[in-house]
Amino acid sequence: MDRRIMGLETEFGIVHRVPDGTPMTPDDTARLLFRPIVEWGRSSNVFLPNGARLYLDVGSHPEYATAECASIDDAVAHDRAGELIVDDMRRKLKAKLAAERTGGSVYLFKNNVDSAGNSFGSHENYMIARTTRFARLIAHLIPFLVTRQLIAGAGRVHPTGPVAFGQRSFTQNAGEPSYSFSQRADHIWEDSSSSTTRARPLINTRDEPHADSERFRRLHVIVGDSTMSTTTTALRLGATDLMLRMVEAGNAMNDRTLVDPALALRQISHDLTGTTPIELSDGSKRSALDLQREYLETVQRFVQANGAHHDRVEWVLDLWERTLTAVESQDLTAIDTEIDWAIKKKLLDSWVARNGADYSAPRVAQMDLAYHDIAPGRGLFRILEERGMAARLPGTDGSEAEQATDQPPETRAKIRGALVRAAIEAGKHSTIDWVNVKINGPTQQIVTLRDPFLTQDDGADAMLADLQAVAASRQEEPPAPPII
Repeated sequence: MDRRIMGLETEFGIVHRVPDGTPMTPDDTARLLFRPIVEWGRSSNVFLPNGARLYLDVGSHPEYATAECASIDDAVAHDRAGELIVDDMRRKLKAKLAAERTGGSVYLFKNNVDSAGNSFGSHENYMIARTTRFARLIAHLIPFLVTRQLIAGAGRVHPTGPVAFGQRSFTQNAGEPSYSFSQRADHIWEDSSSSTTRARPLINTRDEPHADSERFRRLHVIVGDSTMSTTTTALRLGATDLMLRMVEAGNAMNDRTLVDPALALRQISHDLTGTTPIELSDGSKRSALDLQREYLETVQRFVQANGAHHDRVEWVLDLWERTLTAVESQDLTAIDTEIDWAIKKKLLDSWVARNGADYSAPRVAQMDLAYHDIAPGRGLFRILEERGMAARLPGTDGSEAEQATDQPPETRAKIRGALVRAAIEAGKHSTIDWVNVKINGPTQQIVTLRDPFLTQDDGADAMLADLQAVAASRQEEPPAPPII
């Protein structure tokens, strides 16, 4: 598909800390974080005026799902907007705790694993045509996703010892703390499944298009790391979109089926050289670098033959190639401001060198986590970005994310966002999902939006006019939308 809807879902880790005394549990902290949301939305699962979904997920994780986006730039901006929105909730909770003399600080982390080893996700959604041969697409995509961590991993420090995998284990850097490409890789167990928690596959196959099911299907990828860098996020989405476009076009690709994708994920993640041989079903062995080079070259030929379908294609191909070259040469200077795992590794290596320490130092683990703290002025990635030591997506300056906290993208989300805002201002209770907007009351109104590319709908216009008329007739000031 030349035009594609895409979006990201991010689960945030949450922690409350107090200098003296007992901190609140994550469950209690998350409940208080969402109390203002529940007060106006009557639920901890709401849609916002920017078209996004904000909710409290299982395990006390605040989760933000971006609105449907029709470009990489919009998806990146709306992903960062989610960080700004939940951080605003954090600041308001901190002020409330201070006023009530509970005190302490609330931390929100955009990462994928906690200190107890629990994992939480960052999911990608890509709209594909219903006519796409889904089994064929998955077969080609899984080896790409297994090896994609070389170009889109968030990086993680690991303790000493072997890496467990079911009844087996393998050892990387035996006797020493290690650093891996990915946070999520050690927590994936299957290649594809309809489950997202019990089995934790690379791809969730549950058929929920959130659109016209006769025209569209949703590809739900759950293997990716939560990425802090806008350039890493853009590469993660852009490279995957190019692979999808190529498969959808029916281009012949070599069969690179892996014998054990979950084991390969772990083996690749724990080898920063990218050279560990991975067993393929045809009996051969290939490294992650080999496979990623092959995918890149195949995509480059496809683009040369068919043209670029958006303005970011050449940029995506350039960063993809530079990242593979950096892994191959082990010279990360060409990517250590653009790719999360390399940005973080440079930061940690610098501290270790200055302090004559190694990765076993407690401070290294603290910095690893603090990299993902979303609070401005406290989170290490945010500080690096403000100092120019972490690049922004070319042509952006951060204001795009600020705008995206309030303004929906030019997709179906534009209609939904306008109706959400109007319902709030009219004081009307609404029931909303990705396809439907229902205004509750004695006479229920409902609008169904099955086309994700839609930006105008006659039924939605009529509903909007009714809500605006109600808001205008109210005697008191309408409440402002409570989110940024």
